[in-house]
Amino acid sequence: MTGIEPAKAQSSADTGGVSFTVIPTAADSLAAQKKEHKDTVKKATVVVTHATEKPQTLWAIFIAGFLGGFAAFLMPCIYPMLPLTVSFFTKKGGSRSRAILQSLLYGLSIIVIYVILGFIITLLFGPSALNALATNGIFNFFFFLLLVVFGISFLGAFEITLPGSLANKLDENSDKGGLIGIFFMAATLAVVSFSCTGPIIGSVLVGAATKGERLGPAIGMFGFSLALALPFTLFAMFPSALKSLPKSGGWLNSVKVILGFIEIAFALKFLSNVDLAYHWNWFDREIFLSLWIAIGILMGLYLIGKIKFSHDSDLPYLSVPRTFISIIVFAFVIYMIPGLWGAPLKSISAFLPPLSTQDFDLSAGVSTSVVSTNTSTIKTKKYEELFKRLPKVKGIDDWYDYDQAIEVAKQVHKPILIDFTGWNCVNCRQMESNVMPSPEVLKRLQNDFVILQLVIDDKTELKSSEQFISAVTGKKITTLGAKWLDKEISQYNSNAQPFYVIINEDGQTLVPPQGANFNIDGFIKYLDSGISAYKSAQGGKK
Repeated sequence: MTGIEPAKAQSSADTGGVSFTVIPTAADSLAAQKKEHKDTVKKATVVVTHATEKPQTLWAIFIAGFLGGFAAFLMPCIYPMLPLTVSFFTKKGGSRSRAILQSLLYGLSIIVIYVILGFIITLLFGPSALNALATNGIFNFFFFLLLVVFGISFLGAFEITLPGSLANKLDENSDKGGLIGIFFMAATLAVVSFSCTGPIIGSVLVGAATKGERLGPAIGMFGFSLALALPFTLFAMFPSALKSLPKSGGWLNSVKVILGFIEIAFALKFLSNVDLAYHWNWFDREIFLSLWIAIGILMGLYLIGKIKFSHDSDLPYLSVPRTFISIIVFAFVIYMIPGLWGAPLKSISAFLPPLSTQDFDLSAGVSTSVVSTNTSTIKTKKYEELFKRLPKVKGIDDWYDYDQAIEVAKQVHKPILIDFTGWNCVNCRQMESNVMPSPEVLKRLQNDFVILQLVIDDKTELKSSEQFISAVTGKKITTLGAKWLDKEISQYNSNAQPFYVIINEDGQTLVPPQGANFNIDGFIKYLDSGISAYKSAQGGKK
């Protein structure tokens, strides 16, 4: 689908019984084509931006929150409370139906409490501020420190708790009857268990906030609270199932410690974000991998009982689940080791600093030549030195400035594929690792397009003469990344990354833009539609 319909050769008009044949000029046909095509692209763009990008992100936030809630349920502050709470409802309710109703209200109260917390975070920061968190250096560094503190807390160095007076006050109110008493009982659980759930809640909120979604924190807390509330409700409905659960014990502390290691590992991602966006150039890929490998080894040794922390009990033997988890951890460590010498590690490449930051890369000599049929008179690329560490797809000739790419397209007579990307974009890394290197995709990118990468989170200051006030947001645009993000928002009604737009040398959009498409055949169809639209438009100009 190109959005361009062939012009009709002629049309008839009937006036007073006399038929006249009206033959449109070439200019009329081309103008009609352009208008129809422009309207089609504009409508399709809005559909793509608002119908597909947002729900995918919110679903990801919900799933992350749900997994976090399930992990919180296995914490030593919550898991032992399950049989006590179920027993309380069973005895207090008198009948099974009343016990089920009270447990449902208890679970609903848990959800309400945490969702309100999510809404408070949104109201405090606002959607625009939440979007800025994803690329703000100060906040990313703060999140790094925050997750490290949470991880250390889980390892047993200290506990993060709320004031005991607050817990006592809530516990007193929980003695009241009816819905109010159940609600305060749920609030007491939230406060008393904060030393275990706090770090997980913090991680969920950090991840949700940095997605830039208006409802991100609330959706994340909904997923978290739903996973936390379900066991209490379900086991109150089927109390006999409690007998099948493993008893509380030292394994709960082990879960807490493992989560501590994972918190510290993911904290490094936020430090990497700052390093890339501000061009510090010291937290390279091999340093990141070395730290993850070290954390993985310590985690594996902990699981098999070779090291333990002060609050751990002795491990007389390895259980079957612990054995299998140990195998997975050690296998993951072994998988990462070749990455120190340049192995792509596609399954985790989205979380790692780009391969271009690696000093020692054995794969660099395998295929580094750029195969391109784009021969223009422009030999010096603007911003090339600035983006030498930007993730690359081997064999693709990238440009980094819009005006320069337009000039190249005019010389080589090819459409431009704009890749709105980012230093910290996880889905961008997946596209660059798993989709674009595919032979059929790579062939088209090399031969049929001028590739333009616009990095929306780069913090390089613009010259004072290049700074401007955004017509969309009213804010002053002072950085290179903000300039390209403003262009994406103002021209294409989207702030998602990656976001692909195919335009001609006049800057006109040829086909509806699209976001990440991990289906290789689907992405090939998108590229082919752009090529076809460009050729059709070129034919109309002749």
